[in-house]
Amino acid sequence: MTVSEYAAKFEDLCRFAPHYNTMEAEEDKCVKFENGLRPEIKQLIGFNEIRNFPTLVNKSRICDKDSRASEKRGREMGRGKSYGRGGRRPEEGGSSGGRG
Repeated sequence: MTVSEYAAKFEDLCRFAPHYNTMEAEEDKCVKFENGLRPEIKQLIGFNEIRNFPTLVNKSRICDKDSRASEKRGREMGRGKSYGRGGRRPEEGGSSGGRG
């Protein structure tokens, strides 16, 4: 689930918890939202202690977008030739490392 999807679902469910819809509960709402984030995003966002809900959601979306872009780049880079295949196997006449 993307952060955008999570934020939409979170806001939808907050309708049933009136406590989270007051200015006094803004911090509680932010903490609750943070606790539901994926661990890698929570780690990046958590140390900032953002206690304004729209700001928290926006920063979380940015982290999510960056994280997904990094994952995509990593997968694309992994499509190259595998280093574990090909080349000379040790039993094909490579040096054994020990001279007698």
